[in-house]
Amino acid sequence: MTRALTWAQLRDIDCAELEGAADGWGRSSNRADAARDRIEQHLLTGLRAAQEGEAARTAVARLRRLGRNFQYVYTECGLLRTTLNSLAHELKFQQRALSEALDDAAALKYTVHADGSVTYPAAGEGLVDGAPLQGGTAASNGTPALNPPSGLVAPNPHAAKAQDIADRVTGAVRAAAEIDWRYAGILRRLKAEEGLTVPDSTWKDAAGDAGAVREAAGAYLQDAIPRDATPAERRDWWAGLTQEQREEYLAVYPDRIGNLDGIPALVRDAANRDNLQLLIGKLVGSDDDRSVTQLAGLREIERQLGAGGKPGEPPMFLLGVSDEGNGRAIVSFGNPDTARNVSTYVPGLNTSLDKGFAEGDLKRARDTAIGSQYHDPSSAAIAWLGYDAPQAIDGLSSLAVAGESRAQEGGRRLGEFTAGLAATNEHSDPHLTAIGHSYGSRTVGAATQQEGGLEGVDDIVLVGSPGVGVDRAEDLGVGSEHVFVGAAENDVVTLMPSKRQVVAGIATSSLGPLAVLAGDAADQGDDDLWFGRDPASASFGARRFRVDDGPGLVGSSGPSIGAHSQYFDPVRDPASANNIALISAGHSERVKPQEYR
Repeated sequence: MTRALTWAQLRDIDCAELEGAADGWGRSSNRADAARDRIEQHLLTGLRAAQEGEAARTAVARLRRLGRNFQYVYTECGLLRTTLNSLAHELKFQQRALSEALDDAAALKYTVHADGSVTYPAAGEGLVDGAPLQGGTAASNGTPALNPPSGLVAPNPHAAKAQDIADRVTGAVRAAAEIDWRYAGILRRLKAEEGLTVPDSTWKDAAGDAGAVREAAGAYLQDAIPRDATPAERRDWWAGLTQEQREEYLAVYPDRIGNLDGIPALVRDAANRDNLQLLIGKLVGSDDDRSVTQLAGLREIERQLGAGGKPGEPPMFLLGVSDEGNGRAIVSFGNPDTARNVSTYVPGLNTSLDKGFAEGDLKRARDTAIGSQYHDPSSAAIAWLGYDAPQAIDGLSSLAVAGESRAQEGGRRLGEFTAGLAATNEHSDPHLTAIGHSYGSRTVGAATQQEGGLEGVDDIVLVGSPGVGVDRAEDLGVGSEHVFVGAAENDVVTLMPSKRQVVAGIATSSLGPLAVLAGDAADQGDDDLWFGRDPASASFGARRFRVDDGPGLVGSSGPSIGAHSQYFDPVRDPASANNIALISAGHSERVKPQEYR
């Protein structure tokens, strides 16, 4: 049985030794991180560029595995450092409480015994004989060991003070013992399996380790994260941290730091690459549909990050990733902090963190980045899945596509994100573009209506839009000349009837053909969609740009919605893709126009 902690032992603990050990683990963590960086940024890049063939592919696979191992070492050593620093932090607090109690006892000339009891001297006057009242010893249970004589007496003025000191001494010792026991359990968990590989099961353990350290280090680190601050305030908070503090936050809270708007892109990318592995470890082995779907999406993002892209393509930055709701993922092609032009693409209906998003939606952002960099090399494009887009097959909540609550919440988050882009960009006045596709255009519209508008955004692009919640382009807050619309003639989403037309048609459905007339009467200008005025109409007042008509609504295999999904594709709709790239690159004066509907 472990010997109980005494106040003398608590007093004599050298927390500097714990902090020194933490520094040692921190250095190991940094060395592993540097080794991983050399593998990913130098060896792999050079090998892919210079070598081809089976031998090269084998070498790349082995280097990627080695980089993954260094990443695990970096994570676990970082957790060890924070655990030891947090242990020292909590023990110091109890040492201070003990020291203050001992100082008070010394000033009053009390004696503090090894068991924490406190002896105090005789003092005061008896009410009967006036003699000094007998001293005694106060124990932590609140009952003096030696009581004054019975009868009509006044209390010894030292009794209450001694009792308070005894309680404080014992409280500090008990709290320190609990801290020691709690951290001992955490430290026992922080050990790796033997061998040279780091399988998913090990990352699953690492995710559990991180959770345990987070819970223990709450007061030490988590409480200081400025979650309710503005992105600019978060940027300044991060800039004001020491390098050691930054390293600890990245090791213990990669999810919080990686998804915090206002943190520099390079930092978010590093944090989210670690968080990606922890999320994969967390989801591995779960067989529910949501976990399986999200795991497939995360795996594909991991694959693309590891592949590094084709020569000449903009590098990937993982600016956000989470299993919240239907999943979150924010990926930039090009560094959004150093690029002068940054576009943010917001997807819509049926988008979630799955393999389809990781393949299709990321390709849209990549194509936009490549096209924008053709017109201005200082360009980056982002795929932003920072909200729960409505799902067509989602039980009763599939009706969300007909409502606006998802757009309102997504708009709030989008506004914070673009404010973060503006805060961290190194240019004094970067050119930011928000691109909303399908229901994502309604989300962009909602973002513009919040207090302060869509902060930092100069241009807005709406493609495949069912309406944006306002009836005039000028209501979006960037000026009507900075609102651009692409609407394919065969895109059924851009042909949706207005709510008034639907209501009027339902109300008069028994009238047969007259129901159509009633619907037309409800929308006499024929320029309303489900979420307000048709952005492609003259009355809306935006700048409509040329796009391909797209495949017909009915194809050889039945109804087709192909026209709704090709706006960003430089092969299927080069006119639209180039116009989007021109706007994103800050060259909207060269956009090819199209007549209003």
